[in-house]
Amino acid sequence: MLGWFNAREATALGTALADQFASGMAVGDSGVGKKGSKKDPGKALVELLRRADAEIRKLRLNFYKKAKLANTFKWRLLEKGVERHVADEITQSLVMHVSMNRASAALGAATIPALVSAPGTLKARDLGRLGDECMTHGDYAQAISHFGQLISLRPRDAEAHQALGVALCKAGRFQDAEICFTRAIGINPKLPVAHANLGNALRVTGRLEKAENSLRRALKLRPSDEAIRTNLGTTLQSQGRSQEAKAQFAKVLKTMPRNVDALVGIGRIAAIEGNFAQAETYLKRALEVDPDMPSAWASLVGLRKMTPGDAAWLSRVKEIAGSDLDPVNEANLRYAMGKYHDDVEEFDAAFENFQRANKLMKGLVREYPREAHENFIDDLMRVYTRDIVTRARSGGSDSTLPVLVVGMPRSGTSLVEQIIASHPAAQGAGELTFWTGAVRDHEAAIRQGLLDESTRKKLAHEYLKVLGRDTHAQRIVDKAPANTEYLGLIHSVFPNARIIHMQRDPIDTCLSCYFQQFSTALNFTFDLSDLVHYYRQFHRIMAHWRAVLPEGTILDVPYEQLVADQETWTRRIIDFLGLPWDERCLSFHTTSRSVATASAWQVRQKIYRGSVARWRSYARHIGPLQELKDLA
Repeated sequence: MLGWFNAREATALGTALADQFASGMAVGDSGVGKKGSKKDPGKALVELLRRADAEIRKLRLNFYKKAKLANTFKWRLLEKGVERHVADEITQSLVMHVSMNRASAALGAATIPALVSAPGTLKARDLGRLGDECMTHGDYAQAISHFGQLISLRPRDAEAHQALGVALCKAGRFQDAEICFTRAIGINPKLPVAHANLGNALRVTGRLEKAENSLRRALKLRPSDEAIRTNLGTTLQSQGRSQEAKAQFAKVLKTMPRNVDALVGIGRIAAIEGNFAQAETYLKRALEVDPDMPSAWASLVGLRKMTPGDAAWLSRVKEIAGSDLDPVNEANLRYAMGKYHDDVEEFDAAFENFQRANKLMKGLVREYPREAHENFIDDLMRVYTRDIVTRARSGGSDSTLPVLVVGMPRSGTSLVEQIIASHPAAQGAGELTFWTGAVRDHEAAIRQGLLDESTRKKLAHEYLKVLGRDTHAQRIVDKAPANTEYLGLIHSVFPNARIIHMQRDPIDTCLSCYFQQFSTALNFTFDLSDLVHYYRQFHRIMAHWRAVLPEGTILDVPYEQLVADQETWTRRIIDFLGLPWDERCLSFHTTSRSVATASAWQVRQKIYRGSVARWRSYARHIGPLQELKDLA
């Protein structure tokens, strides 16, 4: 598994090839193709490709290693003083040569050498055809190169920008793909596929409202497109709007009852609603249509605890995961296989699959910005002092409706939301993105000082509109874990809001995060060291809120004590919210409601202690997480 990511040989070869090319261009103290030189580098290219034929073919290069080789080669050329436009063109020619085996099989062996004999000789139709062939064969790095060259020839070709965006998505480069789709739309605003794919890229990176807007624009341009409507349904589902999502999927299935994406989508909603048998029926119907569909196979493991009797599921999923899948789909299956092995207590195999899944996901996201995150926490702690928080109360809303259940992801927030939502005077709203959006919109001001009273009143009005879908409730729970960082801001807007902070063993919490397939927006969850850093920042800001917010604003609920003494802690929670006791809160697992999180199955089971000290089964694998023992 680690060999898939071991690019040392590819990196070393990229450096050596660049050195050879730069040396072949050298004339005296200055080089041909270097700054100040106008000599054609064609001869050096011929020698480069000759050596590439001899050495590159010895290596089995997956798309990750190809990308590393190309990146190393290009930057080495720049270090050697080669002009950027020459470095770009030579790198493209080298990358094309790397994939000659696949491309020659599709286009004929005699075609390729003529196309790559020198940079700049490819015609637009050839580049488009090569790009399409590479996409067919799953060679996304090469397709990116071809479509990129096509754009250099036709910069106003909206379809070319769109094609490049799709290739970038397949390679997991969603932010770069977003740029391509935006450019395609700028050239041709009525290109529905570009709007649709932009929406999909935005959804994957966690910007759900923008994703919805793009998909609705696409659907307006092409109302009968089932794929766009299905993706809109998936986006609505990700926002916790299950009924709206179900309506979109149902509309697709009415005209196309065998649409696999809609079947999987409506199956997942059935699981969110607690109808696990119905969910399994939908997922298996999708697999009857497409027996290799990764998302359907992966979704099955979330419906129940797996047993050794599910060995046939494992065998089939292993087979599919070993095929030529894109990183997202393979990661999806690896997380699912990890859960299977964890359920049957095959812990080494479980960790191996989770580790592989996270390495794939980490390769798709931007690096977790440790320093920037620390700076953000520093600013919040500097701005929201006890004096500032006390002063802010006078300008805040007097509403007692909001309940913020906060904590790390996988710390028990869904369990507590379900307990509270089982009370007839309360309601659970799921993980709302309101405060994350508010911080994004006002970040500069928030990091400098207290927001002015008019802005806080506006935020209060908007948030109450979001919460007010069921006006009979006296308390409505927002359980977004990200709200932990924003408690000073939230308290300045809603000083009477109640805050319940879930505490769980830090190693168990972080391990559970590592085992869960989160949105790429949670990029810290794909690496154990990043998780340690993030947890320490979480612990730091939470200690600050306890120190500066008024006494009685926060109730700390230890997960381990809650599952050990359910009634005592449930009564404390309900009393903290100022609600009368109701026995239904003890039977939370029977409450019928949508739970749009990874805990949809767990919260419909009675309290169980199996997740306490779970990390001990993985003690020899978890490395950096052991550092968190001092915070336990």
